Amino acid sequence: VQLQASGGGWVQPGGALRLSCAAPGMNINVLGWYRQAPGKQRELVATSTRGGSTNYSDSVKGRFSISRDNARKKVSLQMNDLKPEDTSVYYCYAEFFTGASIWGQGTQVTVSS
Repeated sequence: VQLQASGGGWVQPGGALRLSCAAPGMNINVLGWYRQAPGKQRELVATSTRGGSTNYSDSVKGRFSISRDNARKKVSLQMNDLKPEDTSVYYCYAEFFTGASIWGQGTQVTVSS
């Protein structure tokens, strides 16, 4: 049982990146992304429930958008107007209806000039 994450990389401030995460064969309630910068705790970025509810960190509202394809069991995070403080390792997160959760491998996002 593994999440398949892709995307990330380097971009200049103001640029955009897109992250994707797939949960093939899994019956997932919540899919989303967290991030962790060096020396800091892992923090919520955005999540989406099976029913369509979304939740965003205040720091990304208006810039990031999460979208979900329930048929493909995939979630994407469009990140616009990226700032240096968005630099972090981003982790895909999935929560089953049982309450159990798993993490995908991290993907680095670097925003710098």
